[in-house]
Amino acid sequence: MSLPAVLTLIADRRSGSLKPEAIDVARTLVKGKAPIVLSEGEAVDIPCGTPGPGAPSAATIRATLAPYQTDALLLKTRGRRKAVLVADMDSTTITGETLDELADLLGCGEEVAAITRASMNGELDFDSALEQRVALLAGKPASTLEDVWKRIRLTEGACELVQTMRRHNARTALVSGGFTWFTQRVASLCGFDENYGNVLEIVDGKLTGRLEGPILGPDTKRVHLDRLVAERGVQLRAALTTGDGSNDIPMMATAGLGLAFHAKPNVRRIIPHQINYSSLRAHLFAQGYYARDFATD
Repeated sequence: MSLPAVLTLIADRRSGSLKPEAIDVARTLVKGKAPIVLSEGEAVDIPCGTPGPGAPSAATIRATLAPYQTDALLLKTRGRRKAVLVADMDSTTITGETLDELADLLGCGEEVAAITRASMNGELDFDSALEQRVALLAGKPASTLEDVWKRIRLTEGACELVQTMRRHNARTALVSGGFTWFTQRVASLCGFDENYGNVLEIVDGKLTGRLEGPILGPDTKRVHLDRLVAERGVQLRAALTTGDGSNDIPMMATAGLGLAFHAKPNVRRIIPHQINYSSLRAHLFAQGYYARDFATD
């Protein structure tokens, strides 16, 4: 008979391996059973009971395992596999911030990056911050978008996450406060079913410094989540959302499993389930997938 909860431990396979000491410490914390290996040296499940009074909190578990640079997710076993994935793009599905990269190439990088940091930390209203940054690009050549595209790198595990979930009949969407010029290309690389973002206005080969249509911000991300769940015919508890910035908080706080991915400090204070060390592969381990079952093409 399976236990009602599981503590999943994940290490970053690029910088080391999952330490036996970390597993022992984790088992003691949750009074867990023998670990089930999901990926040798990278991820294990530790079956355990549902946390009761006096049980360590998620924050306590994370802090205890921090010296081992190990991510820990304490989750219910029922409904682990998710039917909907909604992922952020910048600093989540890809490693950088496309608007910051664009501004850097156009000579206004420091000013734009400062506004980006303030926005992602929740210090500035998202819509106003985006409009301010885009306005700084007015009159610049749109051809620079191609130069930014050459710089973009997918986060490790991005394609595995999307394609594995799609193989198991999940609906997947890339929903970004960034630009559709990039979301379309990133979605195509990873295999997302859908992609959404903000539309840069381009006239005569130049950026106008304006956006076309309404701004896609935090509330719109939540709207897309609700729609995808309804179209898939499931409840919100069957959805997985992930992102790093404050504009991702509404969708992460609402989904059955919201994973803050290498997130900003204000996000980590709000979202309890966090990936701070490992890659997007962790999102599959969180659902109980074995590495041998990951889609690799």
